[in-house]
Amino acid sequence: MYRSIAFGAALSVATLAGGEAFAQQQQRACATRDAAIQHLAKKYAEEPVAIGLANNGGVLEVLSSDGGSWTIILTMPSGVSCMLATGQSWESVTPVAQGSKI
Repeated sequence: MYRSIAFGAALSVATLAGGEAFAQQQQRACATRDAAIQHLAKKYAEEPVAIGLANNGGVLEVLSSDGGSWTIILTMPSGVSCMLATGQSWESVTPVAQGSKI
């Protein structure tokens, strides 16, 4: 529960406010990317399932487990990774072809 309270609200605000500059004002869980990935794999059985480049130069990753837990981390060019959000009930979806009716 602490993970979701501490990081759940930070996702949209940290991303919109430029990530690292805003996050420095907040209490956050940060580590090297390797340490963060190892911790999430060991404690929650999460592994990377999606990745993208953020406008602030950071790499945004979504990690999830077969049990449905998920975490979003942002790794800045400095090498520091911070958790932005966590949750439950992650589901992978098959993309719908453009123009298809849902």
